[in-house]
Amino acid sequence: MEQKQVLIVDDDARNIFALKAVLRSRNIPCVSVSTGAEALQVLSTEHAIGAVLMDIMMPDMDGYETISAVRAMPWNSRLPLIAVTAKAMVGDREKCLEAGADNYISKPIDVDELLLQLQQYLSE
Repeated sequence: MEQKQVLIVDDDARNIFALKAVLRSRNIPCVSVSTGAEALQVLSTEHAIGAVLMDIMMPDMDGYETISAVRAMPWNSRLPLIAVTAKAMVGDREKCLEAGADNYISKPIDVDELLLQLQQYLSE
């Protein structure tokens, strides 16, 4: 059985680099894109994605819009989406979950927490 990949969606190359390093060190395959539109493109063609790490603060199409668009794709309606945001304000978690995210993690990312969340989704 092919191991599911994690799709990293973030407009900051440093965040992508750091997340990829963490995931690869744990032998978790991952791919990355830097815009919501690219994420939708990947998710419409790539079916080996097991979870998505979605940055919320992105130009053009933000994470909330992207999550809603992913949820509108019938085959991705149950895809695990973890919102990743530097905005750890009151109400942000709820806003992410309302948009359709399954979970939420704030920056700076707690690697152990991230891996726990991913493990839960990738082992299903």
